[in-house]
Amino acid sequence: MAADWGFIPISRMRLLAYEFAGFWPGLLGSWAPNYGLQPILMFFTYGFLHGGPGHLIVNMLTLWSLGRVVIERVGERPFAIIYGLSILGGAIGFGLLAPSLRPMVGASGALFGLIGALLAWEFSGRERSRLGWLPVAQTVLALVLFNILLWWVMRNHLAWETHLGGFIAGWLVGQVVKPAPKITPKDDTSE
Repeated sequence: MAADWGFIPISRMRLLAYEFAGFWPGLLGSWAPNYGLQPILMFFTYGFLHGGPGHLIVNMLTLWSLGRVVIERVGERPFAIIYGLSILGGAIGFGLLAPSLRPMVGASGALFGLIGALLAWEFSGRERSRLGWLPVAQTVLALVLFNILLWWVMRNHLAWETHLGGFIAGWLVGQVVKPAPKITPKDDTSE
């Protein structure tokens, strides 16, 4: 964005960033990489690029709100594990399901992974308490409908495959990385 706004005198900086760090499904096939590790590194680097200020702002506000909740539940290191594996899951989802060879950028795979972990914990807690899983299923359905709506509004420029892969990864990691039980303060009245 600094180059887009003229702060860095490289007019093609955004295109170069996409070219070298975006996720390109063609690199999983016969395309020649720009550098040797690109087909591996792109599974993570795509999550640090965005399509512009709006994309970045929406993703960072979402990260701020979801990230705080996850960190409160499990701490910073487990948060980083969930986030990193969700970025990877998002890339795998896009690589397996994307019908075109267009590049993919953005943190939404990781963000959907955070949602997946939170819903996995909610599902487990409701199952243990025998409260039923319907609210979790309703939230998943709402996410599916939200993605369909965004896909339609954005005229097929939404990487729903990344969202799905990140969500599944987050859900699976949420089965392993468990939040600490909530501790309620005891009544400290003395007799």
